Amino acid sequence: MILKRAYLVAAHDVAMAGASFVLALLDRYGFGGLFRRDAGVERNIDVGPTRLEDLLGRPQATPDRAAMRALVNGRRVCITGAGGTIGAELARQIADDGPAHLTLIDNSEYNLYRIDLELEEAHRNLSRSTVLGDVRDPGSVAATFSSTRPELVFHAAALKHVHMVEANPNEGVLTNAVGTRNVADACIVFGVRLMVLVSTDKSVDPTSVMGATKRIAESYCQALADAPAAGSLRLVTVRFGNVIGSSGSVVPRFQRQIATGGPVTVTDPDAARYFMTTREAVQLLLQASALGAKEEGGGIYALDMGKPIKIADLARQMIGLAGLVPDRDIEIVFTGLRPGEKKAESLFHPGEPMLVTETPGIFKARSRSADVALMRRRLDQLAGAARDRRTADALALMAALVPEYEPSDGALSAVPATAEIAL
Repeated sequence: MILKRAYLVAAHDVAMAGASFVLALLDRYGFGGLFRRDAGVERNIDVGPTRLEDLLGRPQATPDRAAMRALVNGRRVCITGAGGTIGAELARQIADDGPAHLTLIDNSEYNLYRIDLELEEAHRNLSRSTVLGDVRDPGSVAATFSSTRPELVFHAAALKHVHMVEANPNEGVLTNAVGTRNVADACIVFGVRLMVLVSTDKSVDPTSVMGATKRIAESYCQALADAPAAGSLRLVTVRFGNVIGSSGSVVPRFQRQIATGGPVTVTDPDAARYFMTTREAVQLLLQASALGAKEEGGGIYALDMGKPIKIADLARQMIGLAGLVPDRDIEIVFTGLRPGEKKAESLFHPGEPMLVTETPGIFKARSRSADVALMRRRLDQLAGAARDRRTADALALMAALVPEYEPSDGALSAVPATAEIAL
């Protein structure tokens, strides 16, 4: 009866309000998924939930729960960027392993509220602090560390979307590079035992501002780890690729595009990325952190994510999982690489020989040396240029700090027309 009534009402209202109203009405009764695009009417395809594990084409890594628990159990832990995809999953998994206290830092009130509420429901007796703070503000970081005294710091706060940072390079510098320095310096002042920098494969031979700023963050942590000033602090960097299903991931975007009948947009037929699920990435991140905590200084670790997956193949797989045929039911359109984007990513630079570790799924890179005094001077200059919005100077300084980086047209377009840049 409900279905018959929905159709009768729809037929009446076609003449009165048009097809868009009909589809909205059918959605209200739960029958919008029965209709597809016809004569200009938008499709409304019922796309069921996708098991992200099915898209990887490989088994997920088996976590070493004992090593993860030994790292955080009974210790005071701080997570920056705690409301983001990686930061929130870190909070969940660390909370499961019994920290003495968990400090959550994020500059998004809603994201911080959301993860705090989740932890309140799952771990009512967990001692924790929620801090609305910004890693770009060294005073805020210092005040938080002074009051909470963390032993372990997981630095996940970052700007990560390539095209957004490409258009806003100064913000990328201040958050990714300067923010990491602020956190690392505070770790030394307040006697932190281990700092873990959550990094990215885009820091290897970077072609984007995002990648270059993350490489500068890595270089500072490496230089500091090798300097006497670090004292007993271990500084560990963990690189991984795209987190499938995260905010900004292609998976939710493809789901939306399929649900509306397409087209599904892909940048390049040959564009390929490393992918992991959020849970798998954080499990291996914690295991790599446990490895780094045992070693003098620290190091750079990369997670084994199998073979890169072509984005176009991922799109076709998701269309198939929705019960449709690629290029027949749903068109795939190639839009071209955006400024700063690569066709393929790498986990290690040629100057970083890869070493096998005792833990399956985790590799270590031999760090490239950097002088901490030089890094500090250059970062002072870079911070000043970014704060003053002297974009040309900021790009030039990034290129000096990361010789393999050349600003893209997208980054250069953010430079005022009157500026001159010499790299």
